[in-house]
Amino acid sequence: MIRDLLSGDLPRSRALSAALLLVLAGLALAPFLFPGTRSLDVAAKVCVFVVLVASYDLLLGYTGIVSFAHTMFFGIGGYGIGLAAANWGSSWASLAAGSALALLLAAAVALAVGLLSLRVRAIFFAMITLAVASFFQILASQMSWLTGGEDGVNFNLPRLLHSRLVAYYLVFGSSLALFLLLLRIVNSPFGRVLLSIRENEFRAEALGYRTVYYRTAANCIGALGATAAGLLYAVWLRYTGPAATLSFDIMVDILLMVVIGGMGTMYGAPLGAAIFVLAQTYLRDLMKLASGALEGVPLLPSLLHPDRWLLWLGILFILCVYYFPTGIVGRLRARRA
Repeated sequence: MIRDLLSGDLPRSRALSAALLLVLAGLALAPFLFPGTRSLDVAAKVCVFVVLVASYDLLLGYTGIVSFAHTMFFGIGGYGIGLAAANWGSSWASLAAGSALALLLAAAVALAVGLLSLRVRAIFFAMITLAVASFFQILASQMSWLTGGEDGVNFNLPRLLHSRLVAYYLVFGSSLALFLLLLRIVNSPFGRVLLSIRENEFRAEALGYRTVYYRTAANCIGALGATAAGLLYAVWLRYTGPAATLSFDIMVDILLMVVIGGMGTMYGAPLGAAIFVLAQTYLRDLMKLASGALEGVPLLPSLLHPDRWLLWLGILFILCVYYFPTGIVGRLRARRA
């Protein structure tokens, strides 16, 4: 049963299995193990970013597509829910309509960008997606009459989702289902074609595969995954805005999570997302404790000052890349082999 649920793609490492079970158990029991608003916010953010990172790894790790537009689709999902709830009321029907429109818009944009741009070299496609994402971010900021501008949009949800426990398990359950769906896709014959395109596009063409269509399909699936993550994030926050979903900083975070977890392996998404979000949230607090404990020691309290948390986060990332060049999943599977 577990093999079928994981689409035949087992972790193939006891350490990796233990790490994945730890993340799953932590997220599933987060409301009871870690009571408090902040802890629950962190758990919900990890759930959302698991989907966001997994959908991006479908592009980068499995297909070899470098895109900087993933946050654009993340934002489309957030604004789809936000604008629908703010303008049409906090009913399930408005949320469903907003979600459907956001997914349709994301699919249409991804299809257009893919068919028009994926024929060019990778670096040029990356620049095109960066330009499109920047345009969308500026558009969302300038159209304040619709999007609220830089302030974004606050909205209400149906009464059932007023409970943070219910809202959290909606986010958790949906994220788990979407992750398993992406895992099924990459382990299907379609996913095997994507891997062949990543390894050698010329040979894939010679075998009769229209690679531009497969790459475009992968771009659309990745976009839909990012949009679904944006929908869930907006439901959790009850807010959407440029800083929350469209910032280029989020794109950088996604890249870091993919690299930390391991490119070309879906299991890297939960590990990379959990490690990065936890470090991003709690590293400052840990440094504050360490700095206070070492007060009076020359130099160390200054180095560990909480304001320098980004410096240490960067150092941790460099060490992770140095010691785990294939990501955490790649390293654990290599040890198993």
